[in-house]
Amino acid sequence: MTPAGPQCPVQAHGGEVLAFPIASGHSASPCSLLLPTEHFSGLRASGKMLVLLLLLPVCWAVEVKRPRGVSLTNHHFYDESKPFTCLDGSTIIPFDQVNDDYCDCKDGSDEPGTAACPNGSFHCTNTGYKPLYILSRWVNDGVCDCCDGTDEYNSGIVCENTCKEKGRKERETLQQMAEVTREGFRLKKILIEDWKKAREEKQQKLIELQAGKKSLEDQVEMLRTVKEEAEKPEKEAKDQHRKLWEEQQAASKAQREQELAANAFQELDDDMDGAVSVAELQTHPELDTDGDGALSEGEAQTLLGGDMQMDAATFHDRVWSAIRDKYQSEVLPTDLPVPSAPDLTELQEEQPPVPSLPTEEEEEEEEAEEEEEEEEEEDSQETPPPLVPSQPASPTEEDKMPPYDEQTQAFIDAAQEARNKFEEAERSLRDMEESIRNLEQEISFDFGPSGEFAYLYSQCYELTTNEYIYRLCPFKLVSQKPKLGGSPTNLGTWGSWAGPEHDKFSAMKYEQGTGCWQGPNRSTTVRLLCGKETVVISTTEPSRCEYLMELMTPAACPEPPPEPPAEDHHDEL
Repeated sequence: MTPAGPQCPVQAHGGEVLAFPIASGHSASPCSLLLPTEHFSGLRASGKMLVLLLLLPVCWAVEVKRPRGVSLTNHHFYDESKPFTCLDGSTIIPFDQVNDDYCDCKDGSDEPGTAACPNGSFHCTNTGYKPLYILSRWVNDGVCDCCDGTDEYNSGIVCENTCKEKGRKERETLQQMAEVTREGFRLKKILIEDWKKAREEKQQKLIELQAGKKSLEDQVEMLRTVKEEAEKPEKEAKDQHRKLWEEQQAASKAQREQELAANAFQELDDDMDGAVSVAELQTHPELDTDGDGALSEGEAQTLLGGDMQMDAATFHDRVWSAIRDKYQSEVLPTDLPVPSAPDLTELQEEQPPVPSLPTEEEEEEEEAEEEEEEEEEEDSQETPPPLVPSQPASPTEEDKMPPYDEQTQAFIDAAQEARNKFEEAERSLRDMEESIRNLEQEISFDFGPSGEFAYLYSQCYELTTNEYIYRLCPFKLVSQKPKLGGSPTNLGTWGSWAGPEHDKFSAMKYEQGTGCWQGPNRSTTVRLLCGKETVVISTTEPSRCEYLMELMTPAACPEPPPEPPAEDHHDEL
């Protein structure tokens, strides 16, 4: 059926001409506008667009031709009515040399639809999908690069138009992404509201803690005074108890020393005349002072303080302390084991075999040596051991201070109770001060424009790979631990927000981790991605000791654009 009124032919890029009626009463000018094929696809699919065009009072439908491989946005540079100027301005050529399969322009702009210029570009319209620029040298190379196949118009290759299917998959992907964004943003608003409520609760708790802190400080000071008052009688009673015990120890020691000195005096006083003389002292050569093995008369007299003899009292006061460590008692202890006769068989076994009979001189020498050995053995058996104080049966019991008396113990118990109460109150004050510091830090922390990232503050998330377990504790640290066991490595502690200036909260920076061998300290950048769940999705090491981690979280979801009406459906993107 022929439409009423004049018609304006519109030529599509593929050569197809569509005719639209012009409203009655208006004249048409020469066609000078070329509509891209993607618009025609939309028109064929949607009758509403035709209705809109029919209702226009005037339709300046014109025909504008553009060379193959030129985008609609660049068509005005290609006017066939005048010479073509290379887009870089370097050369002007006749228009009929455009797409003549010969490269005239340095930038290749005169051959957008052929492979003549290696640096040129060909525009794929890709109706139903995304437009695309490809290298001109790919045109007619036997490979379908444009999904609509327009790049292989003269290669003999038939390219299947896959733009519609690609567009459908692209729309599905975009719809899924849009759904994730919408759901993530919905959760983000919940997180923001939760933080507002939690922040108000924390602020109220902070006020309560700060008020209670003053009361607790006063209680701590009061209990400190009570403790100090209770410790005074405790200290006095304990000091008195120790003093008495030390005096008893000193008296007991002095008595033992007195007994040792008296015994030594009796042993030295051979004639029992009540005095120790120089001659009697000389009977103990172990008291030798010059190292010649004998105590001379002069050495003995010096030990006696220049006197020829000395009574018991003066001996104890002046001599005993000087000779105590060297003096050997003349009394043989009864508990020493009696040496047993050697086993003759053992002696015979130990003696080496005698190859020949000894001479008379050797026999005399052996007899002399045996006599000397026998004399040394007799001397060693007769020499009494040093006179030392007898060891107590249980030295630990003697050295141990006796238990406190009832009154001293009562003072100790009272002071300990006061100390316990003070320490408990002081510990409560420290805990309260720490809680106040933590609340102040959390309330003032930058958790994003509306506090949407606050829920991450007390959480940790892990990602397990073939070798390692990566652990992210937002706003605290990042670590790495071998999967098969071992100590964790610090990959950085919280530094700051590290996104670009226009999107500051899109990344986190963790710094000053464990140092690498002959390298810098480890650091980690955490990139935040929109998602319905909070999960670490990847960890890489783009540079040595510099890690990149991706965390999916609803808090990173932007506000989605409003959904278009359901009836507005388009085939192309």
